[in-house]
Formats: sequence, structure tokens, C-alpha cells
Amino acid sequence: MKKQLFKGLAKMNKLLLPSFSKQQLDLSKANKLQLAIIGWRAYITKNALN
Repeated sequence: MKKQLFKGLAKMNKLLLPSFSKQQLDLSKANKLQLAIIGWRAYITKNALN
């Protein structure tokens, strides 16, 4: 059940949130909101894969 929830969230993230790797964002120049989005996407992706 938990894994299905995270897989659904991962699909929503892919559709709704921007991809900073495609924009070639430098992490040292990212603002707080961009870092929060990167962290959120990483957390969801990590849990969707486990």
C-alpha cells in the first residue's frame, strides 16, 4: 500500500513539478524553494523504488 502511494506521488511529481536537471540548475546557486523541490522529489523517488 505504501509503495503504491509513493509510486502515485512520483507520477504526479513528474507531471507537476519542474525538472531542474533538464534546466541544468547549479545546486550552489539554487534558492530555498528549488532546494525544497529537489529534496521532495528525491524523497518520493527513493521511497517509490524501495
